[in-house]
Amino acid sequence: MTVRFMDVFTEWASTYDETVTGHDPEYKEVFRRYDEILDTVADKAQSPVIEFGAGTGNLTQRLLARHDAVLAVEPSPEMRAILTEKIPSLDVQDGHFLSFEAQEARSFVSTYAFHHLTDEEKGEAIELMASHLPADGKIVYADTMFVSEEARLQTIREARAQGFDALAEDLEREFYPLIPVMEELFTARGFTVKFIQYNHFVWLVEAEKMGE
Repeated sequence: MTVRFMDVFTEWASTYDETVTGHDPEYKEVFRRYDEILDTVADKAQSPVIEFGAGTGNLTQRLLARHDAVLAVEPSPEMRAILTEKIPSLDVQDGHFLSFEAQEARSFVSTYAFHHLTDEEKGEAIELMASHLPADGKIVYADTMFVSEEARLQTIREARAQGFDALAEDLEREFYPLIPVMEELFTARGFTVKFIQYNHFVWLVEAEKMGE
């Protein structure tokens, strides 16, 4: 896999923290309940924890407040620079869902990142994470998902009607999955999985690896 959308990360790095606070009307609903989403992911994680797409460190800070062993994985140099400035002592790795180095983990977490992978790559990532997890280990993440293809298309139509063209293009360009697809990807790889909706876009996924 090549790391897609790096130009997006480069452009967004300096303004990401402002965007998540709801100042951008196009993405206000995407980031509604943002703090609650991050707190929930951090609470459900188990140490040692590996975070993918650590970005500017908003989830990372919460993980460090709750867990002894945290590894942050982030492919964008611009995002990593902000992250290491915020948390100088953090263990940060240049990598992504399909390319990272780890000896052990009891949970993998991410927020607003899994949609950069195609559905096929999501399955590969789940398999790779499963290979590092013990029985009862977890994958916990929050991201935009849809209950059906019609729901995704309707959301795009609504965004266009509101003049939210950047949001609509984002929803068309990236690989936002359908919940039935994600359920199948997890269960086929030995996980039980739960989905909880937090706003119109974002669902929290908690997948636990079953024993042999």
